[in-house]
Amino acid sequence: MTVEITRTEHSSADLRRSAARSSDARASRRMPAIALLLEGCGRGEAAEQCGMDRQTLRDWVHRYNAEGLPGLSNRPHAGAPPRKLNPAQEAAVAAWVRDGSTVEEDGVVRWRLVDLRARIATHFDVHLHERSVGKLLHRLGFRRVSVRPRHPQIDLAAQEAHKKNFADLVAAAIPEHARGKPVELWWQDEARVGQQGSLTYVWADRGSRPPAPRDQRYGWAYIFGAVCPQRGVGAALVLPHANTDAMNLHLAEISSQVAADARAVLILYGARWHQTGDRLRLPANISLLPLPPYSPQLNPIENIWQFLRRNYLSNCVFDTYAAIVDACCSAWNALVAHPDRIRSIASRAWAQAVSA
Repeated sequence: MTVEITRTEHSSADLRRSAARSSDARASRRMPAIALLLEGCGRGEAAEQCGMDRQTLRDWVHRYNAEGLPGLSNRPHAGAPPRKLNPAQEAAVAAWVRDGSTVEEDGVVRWRLVDLRARIATHFDVHLHERSVGKLLHRLGFRRVSVRPRHPQIDLAAQEAHKKNFADLVAAAIPEHARGKPVELWWQDEARVGQQGSLTYVWADRGSRPPAPRDQRYGWAYIFGAVCPQRGVGAALVLPHANTDAMNLHLAEISSQVAADARAVLILYGARWHQTGDRLRLPANISLLPLPPYSPQLNPIENIWQFLRRNYLSNCVFDTYAAIVDACCSAWNALVAHPDRIRSIASRAWAQAVSA
């Protein structure tokens, strides 16, 4: 059956020029076929010269008649709808990740991409690839991070109460005769640094596990450290033992760093050598405020230790006790040389106090 070309705005020469200028290879092959038909060539011959069959050329003639030159280009395929979660479902996945998994309910102690993929498929009937689950978690703000140990007897309610009532607790820790003075908040703890040392992450080729030195001996020293984020200052001693005598020395060092006419409230753990009594000598310008039991996340000095270990005290071998002491002193001096770094690491929005 004869196929008639009904459009007249383009001559065969126009079609050949358009084919030469077109960046669409497929349309460039179809335009000369239409031009051949306009020049009186048979459909079979025109189709053969342009690398198609008669029926295909007939279909393109119909498209050209209906749409003109744009009709000779392939239409984009919509394809299958993307597999994705709606905002409510994404919020549910985020809640799963924040709450963590349990062996009883989920069969694993930590979420893997394959586990989340299976749970998404079960709950929402959306089947994602593991890579898509990983991209979703990154978009939701999650990253693979190291975990913090948590004591099984932790009291979350006590921690929240400590943060909520922090200003009142600070005020109650200051004796009557010291009220009216400016208040400085100091955070205190001890860190053991030894020949066993610690290992930390390094940049390396993907899939590799580079070696790092680690001693097998057991000599160590203790950094007694304290920082005042508001002023960006710190006070530390490196000592051989953690006991009341060492704590007395550290309290004296902290006292010497408190601003004149100020009152320091020292927030610390309830270790036995932190307890007031006959042996602990508390300086006149310091008051103690204990943290709730098993609450390292409330003490920003923990983040100070993490910074020092990762940047100065890891992947090292110390031949002698003196080498340990030198490394600890150098690390602490590097910290206190940058007050803004102390403020950045140790400041907490909830840890505020007004002058007594």
